Order: sequence, then structure tokens, then C-alpha cells
Amino acid sequence: MRVFLDTNVLASALATRGLCADLFEAVLAEHDLLTSQAVLDELQRILTDKFRLPPELVQAYIELVEGVAELVKATETLSAAIPDPDDVVILTAARSGDAACFVTGDKVLLELGNVDAMPILSPRQFWVRFRLGR
Repeated sequence: MRVFLDTNVLASALATRGLCADLFEAVLAEHDLLTSQAVLDELQRILTDKFRLPPELVQAYIELVEGVAELVKATETLSAAIPDPDDVVILTAARSGDAACFVTGDKVLLELGNVDAMPILSPRQFWVRFRLGR
């Protein structure tokens, strides 16, 4: 299954030990991870500025994600109105990459439920649906 992890999920997977780290490992092992240049750029900024992780660790993680994920470009247009333009670029890339789902911790996006038939799931929802439901 093609899975697009939002920046906040990827950042939490590195910066904190818990569900997002386990989810990241499961997606790598069992699914096809999708990402975009916008996510990688935002990830670098957040890990460096917000989490204050060492630059060499951030760079190594970015390179890991680049190496294991399929980099997709935003080529489609979304029919839903998304309030944050930064989210539009990322969701459009996920749709353009034919993601089966978009996993995020962003409450505004989670309230949408889906965008153009692509489910928007929290990390917990993804875990329950695709890991525990085996």
C-alpha cells in the first residue's frame, strides 16, 4: 500500500520514541512510503529549529527518508478547500502519488476525514487499521 506520512509524523518518528517511530518502521517494512520535496524541506526546518537536533543527525535522517521513499510531485488539483497553502502542496503531492492514505497529526486536516477519496488518518488510526487489524 502506498502511504504518505506528513511532516509531523516523520519528525516525531525521529525526535521521540513511540507510536510514530513504530509506525515509520512498519511503513518501511510493509508498505511503500511516499514523500515530497516540500515535506523534506519542512522536515529539515522543523528538526533543526523546533527540535534543535544536531545538523548531522538531521541530514542523515533526510537522506534516509530520501533513500527509502518515492519522491512524488504535486501534479493534480484538489477539489477540497484546504485552509493552509503549505498543506495544499503536501496533500496534492500525496494525491498525485496515488497514496492510499495520508497520515498526520494535524487536527485541522484530520477533521477533513479525506481529500478526494484519500483517507486522512491519525497515526493511531493507521496503526489500528493496518497493523492491529492483520
